[in-house]
Amino acid sequence: MWLSLLLCSLPFMPLHMAPPCGLDKSTPNYRAWLDSPGGDIAFGLELQRSLDEKSWQGWLHNGAERVSIGSVSLQGSVMTLRFDPYDSYIEATLSPDHKTLEGEWIRYHGPDKESRLPFHARLGSAARYPSELNGNQQFLRPRYRVQFSEDKHHAVAIFNLAFRPNKVSGTFLTTLGDYRYLEGIFDGVSLTLSCFDGAHAFLFKARMQDDGSLKGDFWSRDSWHETWTAAPDKDVALPDPFNLSKYVDGVDLSKLSFPDPTGTPRRLDDPEFAGKARLIVLLGTWCPNCNDQTEYMVALDKKYRKQGLSILGLAFELGDDFERNARTVNNYIKHHKAKFPILIAGTSDKKEAAKHFPALDTVLAYPTTLFIDHQDKVQAVYTGFAGPATGLAHSKLRQAFETKIDTLLKQAQGH
Repeated sequence: MWLSLLLCSLPFMPLHMAPPCGLDKSTPNYRAWLDSPGGDIAFGLELQRSLDEKSWQGWLHNGAERVSIGSVSLQGSVMTLRFDPYDSYIEATLSPDHKTLEGEWIRYHGPDKESRLPFHARLGSAARYPSELNGNQQFLRPRYRVQFSEDKHHAVAIFNLAFRPNKVSGTFLTTLGDYRYLEGIFDGVSLTLSCFDGAHAFLFKARMQDDGSLKGDFWSRDSWHETWTAAPDKDVALPDPFNLSKYVDGVDLSKLSFPDPTGTPRRLDDPEFAGKARLIVLLGTWCPNCNDQTEYMVALDKKYRKQGLSILGLAFELGDDFERNARTVNNYIKHHKAKFPILIAGTSDKKEAAKHFPALDTVLAYPTTLFIDHQDKVQAVYTGFAGPATGLAHSKLRQAFETKIDTLLKQAQGH
């Protein structure tokens, strides 16, 4: 009884109606999509307004993930959805009956660089994509070896299929990271998967071939397109992330210096950054995999700080406007409630990043993590990050990271 009363007293209600008792917040109330060159990038959109109609909340739905929208505002009939911590927003016109939204998604990618895609939303619980079982149905396998046309390394696809109503969720793991939470349909022949989380705008399509392999296309944002193929392979794995980038012997980390968000130069051997064990993370605030890892770094900081672990972020940002980058990094720290410092190390271009951070033979991915012992020697370098959408791969990563940290701390204690 008390639970029903609590639910009925929620301060926010769905945009179009008062909250019913027992409201299921896991169900989006709008089918939304972006118009991409490859077709609809569909996702779930949940909007709620406060009972006094003065404030708003919103969430994006992709597979098992429900992403909180940073801020939702309405001025007249124009609704603005801002996606923290990315420099990304949707501006759309809300119809008088609250049943439709029409507008545009805009994301900053650097000076004079923006992605723009038309945006639409329709009230109701319509499926992400229409689906009917094909008479010549074949079975989608849970694991595939994938080759993207623009990547020299193979990838791994992980699919979870529910035949009613043919819904598919999953992701692609690559040497650089993962494609986070994808959702769509498989009708026995054709596969469609999408994701929009404020930063990513992904669309995957494929057709199953007679031999059970997949052949398809991948679109990202408003411009990127490549093809991909996939073959069932239950044992496929990625190269060891600890062997993709190497520390360059002879490079003294203590000699490297980068400004903090106030503009003050900070050497990597500053006393504030010292620890019995250290992690240095190359990241970008614009990078969804980096955001996933930063959430994990915050948890590691809470777990290990008192034992002597120090974490330092080096941000490689979109463009060289220092004031803009400093503001973005400060917002990133605030968004994640991070207690460890993040310095501004340069631009996101990987060749330029390697010049600014010569301690690595190459910068292949954001994030990249260096594990450093109490004598300031780099003991390991980990490339990329398998986020929570990857399931078992994410669990294995966490185990590997924490085993490394435990070892470094024990070595320091025995010194």
